[in-house]
Amino acid sequence: MDTVNTRFKWQEATGEAKYIADRHYEGLLEGRFYRSSCPRGVIKSVEIPELPEGYHIFGAKDVPGQNVLPIVEIDWPAFADNEVRFVGQVIFLVVGSDPDVLEQLLGQIHVDYEPLTPAYTIAESKALVDGAIHADDNILDHHSLEKGDIEAGFAKAVTIIEDTCSTGYQEHIYLETQGCVGYPKDGKIVIEGSMQCPWYVHHCMAVVLGHDHVRAIQCPTGGGFGGKEDYPDVLAGPLAVAVERLQKPIRIVLERSEDIMFTSKRHPVEFHYKTGIDADGNIVAMDVKFDVNSGAYLSLSGIVLQRSITTATNVYDIPNVRVEGHAWTTNTVPTGAFRGFGSPQNCYCMENHMTHVAKQLGEEPAAFKMRHFLKSDSKSLTGADIFGDLVLDQMMEKILSMSDYNTKTALYAFQPGSDEHCAGSGKRRGIGFSAFQHGCGFAGDLEDTLVKARVGLNKLADGTVQILASNTDIGQGLTLTFRKIVADTLNRPLDTIQLAVPDTGVVPDSGPTVASRSILIVGYLLEKAAQKLQLNWKEGEPQELEEVYRKPDYHVWDQTTYQGNAYQATSYGMNVVEVEVDMATGETEILGAWGVFDIGRAIDPVVFRGQIDGGMVQALGYGSCEKMEMTRDGVFAQKTMADYVIPTSLDVPTIDSDYVDNPYPFGPNGAKGGGELTHNGGAAAFAAAVEAAIGKTMSSIPVTPERICQKLYGEEPEQTVRKVKAPRAGGNA
Repeated sequence: MDTVNTRFKWQEATGEAKYIADRHYEGLLEGRFYRSSCPRGVIKSVEIPELPEGYHIFGAKDVPGQNVLPIVEIDWPAFADNEVRFVGQVIFLVVGSDPDVLEQLLGQIHVDYEPLTPAYTIAESKALVDGAIHADDNILDHHSLEKGDIEAGFAKAVTIIEDTCSTGYQEHIYLETQGCVGYPKDGKIVIEGSMQCPWYVHHCMAVVLGHDHVRAIQCPTGGGFGGKEDYPDVLAGPLAVAVERLQKPIRIVLERSEDIMFTSKRHPVEFHYKTGIDADGNIVAMDVKFDVNSGAYLSLSGIVLQRSITTATNVYDIPNVRVEGHAWTTNTVPTGAFRGFGSPQNCYCMENHMTHVAKQLGEEPAAFKMRHFLKSDSKSLTGADIFGDLVLDQMMEKILSMSDYNTKTALYAFQPGSDEHCAGSGKRRGIGFSAFQHGCGFAGDLEDTLVKARVGLNKLADGTVQILASNTDIGQGLTLTFRKIVADTLNRPLDTIQLAVPDTGVVPDSGPTVASRSILIVGYLLEKAAQKLQLNWKEGEPQELEEVYRKPDYHVWDQTTYQGNAYQATSYGMNVVEVEVDMATGETEILGAWGVFDIGRAIDPVVFRGQIDGGMVQALGYGSCEKMEMTRDGVFAQKTMADYVIPTSLDVPTIDSDYVDNPYPFGPNGAKGGGELTHNGGAAAFAAAVEAAIGKTMSSIPVTPERICQKLYGEEPEQTVRKVKAPRAGGNA
């Protein structure tokens, strides 16, 4: 059995690792996609050039099974057939030995479209010009929930504040672009490549080919961040069709510009808040409505929507809440998974709104937020008791001390330049705070009713133990932490524990590497399996055992009413960011960043520090400079790494971080999930710091120098928060 080198990341560190583009396959052919140039239209006719010997074109008519990518719902075709919904949609796969010839053939294919008016934004989707793209209303999914009595809550309010906050696209910019190779072996169609979820790819091949004689293998993967959850299916479906027909190895590796233009992105969202405050300055009611730009097909938007709905009030105990969310179809690249899976958008908007409410009431934002924190005896937004101890107050004390937040807040209030005359007045400093959470594992009871994760342990006669699990290491360190969990439980040397390559021909389906579930769910199964092996250890004999997930008894969920424990466990975090803003140019310099986290207990503190640093840098990029705009032609204006700006080593501040030890009883060694959590709050803290520095509200990210100057010099309306007196009891709130 192939196993990962037990020296943690040794091959990657030394350059020995063989990524998909590095691998040799005898007789390898190359594959290139012919993509739609029309954002929305009906395919009227197709002209195919005469193909040289050894070159092939595959399309919808060549699919032996179902022409679909089974990503949650069956709505995204493997090959476009009758219609196209976005620029870049796959229509054909062209295969041959010479990439230059493939490019020539792609240029000779002609598709004639009957174009329809595209919708790129949520507002355009709602307008239904030229009819609906999907169903009769363009709504791919929607949910709502209520807590308490929203009307009674607003009746207690003396002030109502309305606010709109929004976020844009974010590109993954993983080091390695999307890529995979397919080949026939032992009567099966095998695809190996850069992927997060081998069993997803396995299932996709089975559906497209109409049989289960398939196998998916993860290669060393140069980053994913969610971008290699759903999108490898887009490559694997067409590739499997071609490999089965030709019975030869075929490779598809995207160029960077192709990857940026056509792969999934983080969902843009628009949140509208209506918040009621009582005479004591406490929030008594909140009405939240939000819209998600899903792109052309559902993909993972329904699950992102569910996470946003169930965590809409973040870490705050609001007694009366109504939340309603819609996922809208547009003629853009389907949006999908990205680290945090809806939480960074939700956390930014909610934190931004809470900051604005505090300022409208004349209160310091961090103190106002702390007063509204959930407590251990609170009810969650979905009506469940809080499981375990909340340590938000301890975390708050720690991060305020680490960052010297209160002293700096008071100091910066007396900088030269008033709010009315701050433009062009040199440089000003600001400091911002955010609190946030992340539910670990799949939402609701899906871990129990749908995923049903399984793991295995194989003990060899020499005492070596092999871990069988389908979860992948995409940079977060599972090749070490899984082994440490088993080694610590068995009290065995780390080098006697091996981790099988995630290969669906070898490992059971442990569920996907998403949703901060690998440690919480799968790591706990490995710990339980190792405990059983330890109790029944037979020296000198091979042994095998399997462990299957069963949710804890306290975890109860009603999918119909959205009531109960929205997640098995929740991790928490807090960030503080300090900035200096050049009031003439709008340029920002991050002077410092701080983070405090509750992830239960870290399996490996060094590995988690790496997650903190990486997650916070990615979040700061999301909040400050990662701008991605859709043009009127239905393509992204940013197409290369020269256009899409991410933080470099020169932009990264000193990051001071810590965590509070708060063991969770149903996690391995007390651990909860942490990989996504670290991305959730950085953008909000950065935006709050900029607001504090310039004295203007910023209600959308990224907060670029251009947007700061627009605020300072009056090109963008300043008043985005509306404060009104509440009507008298009995009136309409």
